[in-house]
Amino acid sequence: MLSITIGIAIGIIVSFQTAVNSRLRSFIGSPYQASFVSFAIGTLFLAVITLLGHQSLWVSGTLLATQPWWIWIGGLLGVIFLTTNILLFPHIGAVQTAIMPILGQVIMGSIIDNFGWFSATKQPLTLIKIIGLLLALAGIIITVALPGILQRRNQLQRPTPTGNPLLWRLLGVFIGALGATQTTINGRLGLVLHSAVHAAFISFLIGTLGLLVIVLIANHGLKEVRRATGPGKPWWLWIGGLLGAVFVLGNAYLAPILGTGQTVVFALLGQIAGGLLVDQFGLLGATRKPVVPVQLLGLATLIAGVVMIRLF
Repeated sequence: MLSITIGIAIGIIVSFQTAVNSRLRSFIGSPYQASFVSFAIGTLFLAVITLLGHQSLWVSGTLLATQPWWIWIGGLLGVIFLTTNILLFPHIGAVQTAIMPILGQVIMGSIIDNFGWFSATKQPLTLIKIIGLLLALAGIIITVALPGILQRRNQLQRPTPTGNPLLWRLLGVFIGALGATQTTINGRLGLVLHSAVHAAFISFLIGTLGLLVIVLIANHGLKEVRRATGPGKPWWLWIGGLLGAVFVLGNAYLAPILGTGQTVVFALLGQIAGGLLVDQFGLLGATRKPVVPVQLLGLATLIAGVVMIRLF
Protein backbone atom coordinates (compact mmCIF):
# COMPACT_ATOMS: atom_id res chain seq x y z
CA MET A 1 0.00 0.00 0.00
CA LEU A 2 2.90 2.37 0.68
CA SER A 3 4.22 1.90 -2.86
CA ILE A 4 0.76 2.45 -4.34
CA THR A 5 0.33 5.61 -2.26
CA ILE A 6 3.71 6.92 -3.41
CA GLY A 7 2.82 6.19 -7.04
CA ILE A 8 -0.46 8.11 -6.83
CA ALA A 9 1.19 10.93 -4.86
CA ILE A 10 3.95 11.51 -7.41
CA GLY A 11 1.28 11.57 -10.13
CA ILE A 12 -0.54 14.33 -8.25
CA ILE A 13 2.78 16.15 -7.82
CA VAL A 14 3.52 16.07 -11.55
CA SER A 15 0.07 17.52 -12.32
CA PHE A 16 0.96 20.44 -10.06
CA GLN A 17 4.32 20.69 -11.82
CA THR A 18 2.51 20.97 -15.15
CA ALA A 19 0.48 23.91 -13.85
CA VAL A 20 3.58 25.62 -12.42
CA ASN A 21 5.64 25.14 -15.59
CA SER A 22 2.77 26.37 -17.75
CA ARG A 23 2.69 29.56 -15.72
CA LEU A 24 6.48 29.88 -15.96
CA ARG A 25 6.28 29.49 -19.74
CA SER A 26 3.64 32.22 -19.92
CA PHE A 27 6.16 34.67 -18.42
CA ILE A 28 9.29 33.50 -20.22
CA GLY A 29 7.67 32.93 -23.60
CA SER A 30 10.02 30.18 -24.78
CA PRO A 31 8.90 26.67 -23.76
CA TYR A 32 12.45 25.39 -24.18
CA GLN A 33 13.95 28.00 -21.86
CA ALA A 34 11.21 27.42 -19.29
CA SER A 35 11.86 23.68 -19.42
CA PHE A 36 15.61 24.25 -19.07
CA VAL A 37 15.04 26.39 -15.96
CA SER A 38 12.81 23.69 -14.48
CA PHE A 39 15.33 20.93 -15.21
CA ALA A 40 18.26 22.99 -13.89
CA ILE A 41 16.50 23.72 -10.59
CA GLY A 42 15.55 20.06 -10.23
CA THR A 43 19.15 19.05 -10.88
CA LEU A 44 20.46 21.41 -8.18
CA PHE A 45 17.86 20.12 -5.71
CA LEU A 46 18.80 16.49 -6.36
CA ALA A 47 22.51 17.35 -6.14
CA VAL A 48 21.98 18.78 -2.65
CA ILE A 49 19.95 15.75 -1.55
CA THR A 50 22.61 13.40 -2.93
CA LEU A 51 25.40 15.21 -1.09
CA LEU A 52 23.40 15.30 2.14
CA GLY A 53 23.21 11.52 1.86
CA HIS A 54 27.03 11.45 1.83
CA GLN A 55 27.14 10.18 -1.75
CA SER A 56 29.31 11.27 -4.63
CA LEU A 57 27.62 13.13 -7.47
CA TRP A 58 29.54 11.15 -10.05
CA VAL A 59 29.92 7.50 -10.98
CA SER A 60 33.01 5.35 -11.08
CA GLY A 61 34.85 4.52 -14.28
CA THR A 62 34.20 0.85 -13.57
CA LEU A 63 30.45 1.37 -13.69
CA LEU A 64 30.73 3.38 -16.90
CA ALA A 65 32.73 0.58 -18.48
CA THR A 66 30.68 -2.38 -17.25
CA GLN A 67 27.07 -1.18 -17.46
CA PRO A 68 25.08 -1.19 -20.73
CA TRP A 69 25.02 2.10 -22.63
CA TRP A 70 21.24 2.49 -22.34
CA ILE A 71 21.35 2.79 -18.57
CA TRP A 72 22.61 6.40 -18.88
CA ILE A 73 20.07 7.77 -21.37
CA GLY A 74 17.00 8.14 -19.14
CA GLY A 75 17.47 11.91 -18.94
CA LEU A 76 17.71 12.24 -22.73
CA LEU A 77 14.48 10.25 -23.15
CA GLY A 78 12.83 12.68 -20.73
CA VAL A 79 13.98 15.64 -22.83
CA ILE A 80 12.72 14.01 -26.04
CA PHE A 81 9.38 13.34 -24.33
CA LEU A 82 9.13 16.95 -23.15
CA THR A 83 10.16 18.72 -26.36
CA THR A 84 8.12 16.48 -28.66
CA ASN A 85 5.01 17.13 -26.56
CA ILE A 86 5.50 20.83 -27.26
CA LEU A 87 5.68 20.12 -31.00
CA LEU A 88 2.59 17.86 -30.97
CA PHE A 89 0.18 20.45 -29.60
CA PRO A 90 -0.39 22.56 -32.77
CA HIS A 91 -0.84 19.47 -34.93
CA ILE A 92 -3.29 17.30 -32.98
CA GLY A 93 -4.63 19.61 -30.24
CA ALA A 94 -4.49 19.52 -26.46
CA VAL A 95 -6.62 16.41 -25.88
CA GLN A 96 -4.77 14.11 -28.26
CA THR A 97 -1.44 15.52 -27.10
CA ALA A 98 -2.40 14.26 -23.64
CA ILE A 99 -3.97 10.95 -24.72
CA MET A 100 -1.48 9.60 -27.28
CA PRO A 101 1.59 9.64 -25.00
CA ILE A 102 -0.48 8.07 -22.20
CA LEU A 103 -1.48 5.27 -24.58
CA GLY A 104 2.18 4.74 -25.43
CA GLN A 105 3.21 4.72 -21.77
CA VAL A 106 0.61 2.11 -20.77
CA ILE A 107 1.33 -0.18 -23.74
CA MET A 108 5.11 0.03 -23.43
CA GLY A 109 5.03 -0.38 -19.66
CA SER A 110 3.04 -3.60 -20.06
CA ILE A 111 5.39 -4.91 -22.76
CA ILE A 112 8.49 -4.18 -20.66
CA ASP A 113 7.03 -6.01 -17.67
CA ASN A 114 5.83 -8.97 -19.73
CA PHE A 115 9.17 -9.62 -21.44
CA GLY A 116 11.52 -8.25 -18.77
CA TRP A 117 13.19 -5.75 -21.08
CA PHE A 118 15.98 -3.50 -19.76
CA SER A 119 16.73 -6.00 -16.98
CA ALA A 120 13.25 -5.53 -15.47
CA THR A 121 11.65 -8.29 -13.43
CA LYS A 122 9.20 -10.25 -15.59
CA GLN A 123 5.56 -9.78 -14.70
CA PRO A 124 3.56 -11.77 -17.28
CA LEU A 125 0.31 -10.27 -18.51
CA THR A 126 -2.79 -12.20 -17.45
CA LEU A 127 -6.28 -11.88 -18.86
CA ILE A 128 -7.42 -9.98 -15.75
CA LYS A 129 -4.52 -7.54 -16.06
CA ILE A 130 -5.29 -6.96 -19.73
CA ILE A 131 -8.92 -6.20 -18.85
CA GLY A 132 -7.69 -3.88 -16.10
CA LEU A 133 -5.40 -2.06 -18.55
CA LEU A 134 -8.26 -1.64 -21.02
CA LEU A 135 -10.47 -0.28 -18.24
CA ALA A 136 -7.71 2.10 -17.17
CA LEU A 137 -7.27 3.36 -20.75
CA ALA A 138 -11.04 3.77 -21.10
CA GLY A 139 -11.12 5.77 -17.87
CA ILE A 140 -8.29 8.01 -19.08
CA ILE A 141 -10.00 8.65 -22.41
CA ILE A 142 -13.37 9.36 -20.73
CA THR A 143 -11.78 11.76 -18.24
CA VAL A 144 -9.46 13.61 -20.59
CA ALA A 145 -11.04 13.44 -24.04
CA LEU A 146 -14.81 12.93 -23.74
CA PRO A 147 -15.71 16.33 -22.21
CA GLY A 148 -13.99 18.15 -25.08
CA ILE A 149 -15.62 15.90 -27.68
CA LEU A 150 -19.08 16.51 -26.20
CA GLN A 151 -18.45 20.26 -26.06
CA ARG A 152 -17.39 20.42 -29.70
CA ARG A 153 -20.42 18.39 -30.72
CA ASN A 154 -22.74 20.73 -28.83
CA GLN A 155 -21.08 23.73 -30.45
CA LEU A 156 -20.98 22.03 -33.87
CA GLN A 157 -17.21 22.60 -34.00
CA ARG A 158 -14.63 20.36 -35.55
CA PRO A 159 -10.91 20.42 -34.79
CA THR A 160 -8.70 21.61 -37.62
CA PRO A 161 -5.37 19.80 -37.25
CA THR A 162 -2.48 20.70 -39.53
CA GLY A 163 -0.28 18.32 -41.49
CA ASN A 164 -0.91 14.57 -41.31
CA PRO A 165 -2.67 13.90 -37.99
CA LEU A 166 -2.04 10.13 -38.17
CA LEU A 167 1.73 10.56 -38.22
CA TRP A 168 1.61 13.01 -35.32
CA ARG A 169 -0.63 10.65 -33.33
CA LEU A 170 1.82 7.79 -33.91
CA LEU A 171 4.64 10.08 -32.81
CA GLY A 172 2.66 10.82 -29.63
CA VAL A 173 2.32 7.09 -28.90
CA PHE A 174 6.04 6.62 -29.59
CA ILE A 175 7.18 9.32 -27.17
CA GLY A 176 4.83 7.86 -24.57
CA ALA A 177 6.68 4.57 -25.03
CA LEU A 178 9.93 6.47 -24.46
CA GLY A 179 8.48 7.85 -21.22
CA ALA A 180 7.78 4.33 -19.93
CA THR A 181 11.25 3.25 -21.04
CA GLN A 182 12.74 6.14 -19.06
CA THR A 183 10.94 4.92 -15.93
CA THR A 184 12.44 1.44 -16.36
CA ILE A 185 15.94 2.74 -17.08
CA ASN A 186 15.96 5.09 -14.09
CA GLY A 187 14.74 2.28 -11.88
CA ARG A 188 17.55 0.03 -13.08
CA LEU A 189 20.09 2.83 -12.62
CA GLY A 190 18.87 3.28 -9.04
CA LEU A 191 19.57 -0.41 -8.36
CA VAL A 192 23.04 -0.20 -9.94
CA LEU A 193 23.94 2.94 -7.96
CA HIS A 194 22.20 1.64 -4.81
CA SER A 195 20.39 4.98 -4.61
CA ALA A 196 17.22 6.21 -6.29
CA VAL A 197 18.26 9.77 -5.42
CA HIS A 198 21.61 9.44 -7.18
CA ALA A 199 19.89 7.89 -10.21
CA ALA A 200 17.38 10.74 -10.37
CA PHE A 201 20.25 13.26 -10.18
CA ILE A 202 22.12 11.61 -13.07
CA SER A 203 18.92 11.54 -15.12
CA PHE A 204 18.18 15.21 -14.44
CA LEU A 205 21.79 16.27 -15.10
CA ILE A 206 21.86 14.57 -18.50
CA GLY A 207 18.42 16.01 -19.30
CA THR A 208 19.55 19.51 -18.33
CA LEU A 209 22.61 19.28 -20.57
CA GLY A 210 20.42 18.06 -23.43
CA LEU A 211 18.00 20.95 -22.96
CA LEU A 212 20.88 23.43 -22.84
CA VAL A 213 21.92 22.28 -26.31
CA ILE A 214 18.33 22.69 -27.56
CA VAL A 215 18.05 26.18 -26.04
CA LEU A 216 21.34 27.31 -27.58
CA ILE A 217 20.26 26.05 -31.01
CA ALA A 218 16.62 27.18 -30.93
CA ASN A 219 16.83 30.39 -28.87
CA HIS A 220 20.54 31.29 -28.97
CA GLY A 221 20.67 31.72 -25.21
CA LEU A 222 18.58 32.32 -22.09
CA LYS A 223 17.66 35.97 -22.60
CA GLU A 224 13.92 35.51 -21.98
CA VAL A 225 14.36 33.96 -18.51
CA ARG A 226 14.58 37.42 -16.91
CA ARG A 227 10.90 37.98 -17.76
CA ALA A 228 9.97 35.65 -14.92
CA THR A 229 11.96 37.65 -12.35
CA GLY A 230 11.12 40.87 -10.56
CA PRO A 231 8.28 42.14 -8.37
CA GLY A 232 4.79 40.82 -8.81
CA LYS A 233 5.87 37.34 -9.90
CA PRO A 234 4.65 34.46 -7.67
CA TRP A 235 7.39 32.68 -5.74
CA TRP A 236 6.11 29.26 -6.74
CA LEU A 237 7.12 29.84 -10.39
CA TRP A 238 10.46 28.27 -9.50
CA ILE A 239 9.33 25.06 -7.80
CA GLY A 240 8.40 23.13 -10.95
CA GLY A 241 11.87 21.63 -11.08
CA LEU A 242 11.60 20.47 -7.47
CA LEU A 243 8.27 18.78 -8.19
CA GLY A 244 9.66 17.16 -11.32
CA ALA A 245 12.66 15.91 -9.35
CA VAL A 246 10.35 14.27 -6.80
CA PHE A 247 8.42 12.62 -9.65
CA VAL A 248 11.56 11.17 -11.29
CA LEU A 249 12.88 10.10 -7.89
CA GLY A 250 9.60 8.35 -7.12
CA ASN A 251 9.64 6.54 -10.47
CA ALA A 252 13.24 5.42 -9.95
CA TYR A 253 12.28 4.05 -6.53
CA LEU A 254 9.02 2.36 -7.55
CA ALA A 255 9.87 0.78 -10.93
CA PRO A 256 11.95 -2.08 -9.44
CA ILE A 257 9.25 -2.70 -6.82
CA LEU A 258 5.99 -2.47 -8.76
CA GLY A 259 7.27 -2.91 -12.31
CA THR A 260 7.10 -0.30 -15.04
CA GLY A 261 3.49 -0.96 -16.05
CA GLN A 262 2.02 -0.56 -12.58
CA THR A 263 4.25 2.41 -11.75
CA VAL A 264 3.04 4.17 -14.91
CA VAL A 265 -0.63 3.40 -14.27
CA PHE A 266 -0.61 4.49 -10.61
CA ALA A 267 1.22 7.69 -11.50
CA LEU A 268 -1.29 8.37 -14.29
CA LEU A 269 -4.14 7.88 -11.81
CA GLY A 270 -2.58 10.48 -9.53
CA GLN A 271 -1.81 12.78 -12.46
CA ILE A 272 -5.40 12.79 -13.67
CA ALA A 273 -6.82 13.19 -10.14
CA GLY A 274 -4.41 16.07 -9.50
CA GLY A 275 -5.25 17.64 -12.84
CA LEU A 276 -8.95 17.60 -11.96
CA LEU A 277 -8.16 19.32 -8.65
CA VAL A 278 -6.11 22.00 -10.44
CA ASP A 279 -8.93 22.59 -12.93
CA GLN A 280 -11.73 22.54 -10.34
CA PHE A 281 -10.14 25.11 -8.02
CA GLY A 282 -7.93 27.02 -10.47
CA LEU A 283 -4.81 26.19 -8.46
CA LEU A 284 -1.37 27.70 -9.18
CA GLY A 285 -2.65 30.30 -11.59
CA ALA A 286 -4.51 27.82 -13.81
CA THR A 287 -7.76 28.80 -15.48
CA ARG A 288 -10.67 27.41 -13.45
CA LYS A 289 -12.51 24.64 -15.29
CA PRO A 290 -15.18 23.00 -13.13
CA VAL A 291 -15.12 19.20 -13.20
CA VAL A 292 -18.08 17.68 -15.05
CA PRO A 293 -19.83 14.42 -14.05
CA VAL A 294 -18.45 12.48 -17.02
CA GLN A 295 -14.91 13.12 -15.72
CA LEU A 296 -15.81 11.60 -12.36
CA LEU A 297 -17.19 8.58 -14.24
CA GLY A 298 -13.90 8.31 -16.11
CA LEU A 299 -11.91 8.56 -12.88
CA ALA A 300 -14.02 5.80 -11.31
CA THR A 301 -13.43 3.60 -14.38
CA LEU A 302 -9.69 4.27 -14.16
CA ILE A 303 -9.67 3.32 -10.45
CA ALA A 304 -11.53 0.08 -11.24
CA GLY A 305 -8.90 -0.77 -13.86
CA VAL A 306 -6.07 -0.01 -11.45
CA VAL A 307 -7.61 -2.26 -8.78
CA MET A 308 -7.83 -5.14 -11.28
CA ILE A 309 -4.21 -4.63 -12.38
CA ARG A 310 -2.91 -4.61 -8.81
CA LEU A 311 -5.03 -7.20 -7.05
CA PHE A 312 -5.31 -9.82 -9.78
